[in-house]
Amino acid sequence: MSLLDYLQTSSDNFSHMTGERERWHQKLRLRDALYQRLPSERIAELLVRDKARAEREVKAVLDQLTLDPSYEAREPLRRMALIQEVLNLVVGLGPLENMLADPSVTEIMVNGHDRVFFERDGCLYASDVVFDDEQQLRMVIDRIVGPLGRRVDEQSPLVSARLKQGHRVNVVIPPLSLDGPILTIRKFREEMFTLGELVLRGSMENTMAQLLRWAVISRKNIAVSGGTGGGKTTLLNALSVEIPSCERIITIEDAAELRFTAHPHVVRLEARMKNIEGSGEVSIRDLVVNALRMRPDRIVVGECRGAEALDMLQAMNTGHDGSLTTLHANSPNDVISRLVMMARYGMDLPVKVIEEQIGTALDLIVQIDRNASGVRRITQVCDCRALHGAIELTPLVSWDIVEQSYVWHAVPPWLEALKHIPAIDESEVETWCSSLPLP
Repeated sequence: MSLLDYLQTSSDNFSHMTGERERWHQKLRLRDALYQRLPSERIAELLVRDKARAEREVKAVLDQLTLDPSYEAREPLRRMALIQEVLNLVVGLGPLENMLADPSVTEIMVNGHDRVFFERDGCLYASDVVFDDEQQLRMVIDRIVGPLGRRVDEQSPLVSARLKQGHRVNVVIPPLSLDGPILTIRKFREEMFTLGELVLRGSMENTMAQLLRWAVISRKNIAVSGGTGGGKTTLLNALSVEIPSCERIITIEDAAELRFTAHPHVVRLEARMKNIEGSGEVSIRDLVVNALRMRPDRIVVGECRGAEALDMLQAMNTGHDGSLTTLHANSPNDVISRLVMMARYGMDLPVKVIEEQIGTALDLIVQIDRNASGVRRITQVCDCRALHGAIELTPLVSWDIVEQSYVWHAVPPWLEALKHIPAIDESEVETWCSSLPLP
């Protein structure tokens, strides 16, 4: 690089920094002028009662303020952008507003005020938009958790909650986090994916989707396993679409993420954490036990992670066929060992007894994973059953990472019985079987 080019680059960088600094001062000056016209206490009061009205009143004042000659000289688009930024800062979630409104963004990660990342199509990207300072980030966090009846401070530095849109929120602040406040928001679609849409996205193939559809209709108990962000909840939602509309569903979750917008008979239950005084906790296990008294046809446990595993297995073994659940595991074999460990949290039973319960309760284990490129794909489907007091896992289909295709190994033993279910076409089952490339 020549000296002239270097000086020009330095000049451009300085101009950019100067422009950013001027924009930041304009925003703070406009915010302070707003508070003189409309006190922050009044804005806070309006936000509690009617957020839409608060936005209208704040925007009207900002429009008037920016008619001042010092703002009038700005281009109309930049003036509108400045108004929107201050509006987001005062009544919204500041730099997060655009990412929350973007349907392609599935997760937002704030690692301190000056480092913001987001996930799109399974890949992480750094955001150009950051918070002005830590105070602004803390203000946004308070604005998120305040309406949920939660607070974040040194006494409660860790909070998990759910926004009214259904998004899952996690907050960690110092002293637990060493780099300032950490905010993570997992977004969920308003409309859930169907099995057909997951086929189009490359998460499975048509033959596999048909098998899963039949498994749900024929009331097989299914466990969906995988890692964090692997697509377990998305797949569970897609499976739930296939549940007949004449059945009563009870969903139980730690933080409500499942969507049953099309089903007419759904009861949604959500666990509750301890309050500030350390009381009032209602666990998933409590809800599973209570759900058995609510005349469920099917029980859907959003995520099985503790002692509720034993109650869920007992429910599956006592007339609640067709139940669904998810859990964290790296493979179908790990599902068994994890369920054994979790069931022993609830009751110290012999491992053999628990394994027999698992083998008679579960019919299918579906493993879904996310690869390095962000694609979420079902990598294995196993048939599960108890045989002579032990669990027998039979791989039905698996993803060959070398050939980049699915390999079918077997058909489930319950497939023949599908022909006697009125809702399933016998000829369709026979055609499906003959089309499989079995060894």
